[in-house]
Amino acid sequence: MGKLLIVGTVAFDAIETPFGKTDKILGGAATFIGLSASQFDVQSAIVSVVGDDFPQEYIDLLKKKNIDTSSLEVVKGGKTFFWKGKYHNDLNSRDTLVTELNTLADFKPLVPNDFKDADVVMLGNLHPSVQMSVIVQMTKRPKLVVLDTMNFWMDNTLDELMQVIKHTDVITINDEEARQLTNEYSLVKAAEKIHAMGPKYVVIKKGEHGALLFNQDNIFFAPALPLEEVFDPTGAGDTFAGGFSGYLAATGNTSFNNLKNAVIHGSNLASFCVEKFGTERMVDLGEDEIYKRLHQFKALTQFDIELQ
Repeated sequence: MGKLLIVGTVAFDAIETPFGKTDKILGGAATFIGLSASQFDVQSAIVSVVGDDFPQEYIDLLKKKNIDTSSLEVVKGGKTFFWKGKYHNDLNSRDTLVTELNTLADFKPLVPNDFKDADVVMLGNLHPSVQMSVIVQMTKRPKLVVLDTMNFWMDNTLDELMQVIKHTDVITINDEEARQLTNEYSLVKAAEKIHAMGPKYVVIKKGEHGALLFNQDNIFFAPALPLEEVFDPTGAGDTFAGGFSGYLAATGNTSFNNLKNAVIHGSNLASFCVEKFGTERMVDLGEDEIYKRLHQFKALTQFDIELQ
């Protein structure tokens, strides 16, 4: 059984979409990544921080999914990271209404001893110095270090981010972020430039338009499954990352062909995440549902063609 170390936020979200709104609910990058990765045969651990306002029932939920929470620090008297956002009608754009770092402002991650030899490290979207501090705590080089980041860190901590990128094997960013990082409009050229920064593999997410995987001269495209209803896109990218990294940790195979499978598994799980608010859909997701939808992905992308 492979080991997956997950670093990221465990948080409260308050979300408003054209279909409704919530009060504070369970959220955070590490939460979505962990719930998604729990669908595979992996040992996983979350490294994060919350305040003592974080309900024990949420921690119990993570434990129930066989996620090690021994390095989920609970700060006495502290408040948990909180994000509030409102999505526009197209669900592709949103306004951040509130961001409260709270305990995250002074977060110093401690990797549990049992996971210092993890096969895959999934660095969720956090300050690059926090991500780097995790990399240096590993006692052996992981098979894969997977990095997720965003334009905020490109704007404010670019030098530190470049150091982290240099130490990663896979970077997952969206198309807008890839263009910003490289000053290239063409995603093919952008991927080439990112390869030169260090990562062997580049995953560029395009939301409802799927995801691209680059490895030198190899390119793979996975479509997003057309859905009848998209209710809340929050956490879809993190759910993709959890499926992607969870599958790779479970299989132990880091070849380009297997990363193609990982992209499909990540896309498949992300398609469930958007169907309800927050983590609600991922909590009770069944194996049969996942398998059935994987078949839909296969049917969507498979064809026979005669080439002369």
